[in-house]
Amino acid sequence: MLPPVPLVRILVDGYSLLHAWPEIAPGRAPHSAAARAGLIAALTAHFDATGTPITVIFDGQRAPAGTPGHESTRAVEVLFSREGKTADDLIERAAHRLLKFGEVLVVTDDSAERGTVLSFGGLAMSCDNFIAEHRRVAEDAGRDLAHHNRRERERFRRR
Repeated sequence: MLPPVPLVRILVDGYSLLHAWPEIAPGRAPHSAAARAGLIAALTAHFDATGTPITVIFDGQRAPAGTPGHESTRAVEVLFSREGKTADDLIERAAHRLLKFGEVLVVTDDSAERGTVLSFGGLAMSCDNFIAEHRRVAEDAGRDLAHHNRRERERFRRR
């Protein structure tokens, strides 16, 4: 039996996830810079807990004028689609190209988009399912950190 293929990247439809996750930036419009920054911070925390790189793609036509094209870090790559293209277009293209390196997960509430990704062998998840997974991962990381801290305290006391 072959080992499972690793998840090489998570591709996120940024505005789709922001609409499903209003707690990211309470009282802010989902298309605001504050909402995008909150989402990027949450996705960075997800990367920190899982080690899986994330690309979040926003529809460029919804971004206000002057929005920076790149806010990327090593953990989270941030892209905006160009005029005439949608985030969906970029997600499909990236997912298809990345599949030769391993599993790719697409996060979106667009069922047609999920169907397209599934049809060529990618993985897809609704935004609500990703939010639940993110919370579970954060809880697991918190427990792991607390366990590590207890072990280190005991080790320090024994010295």
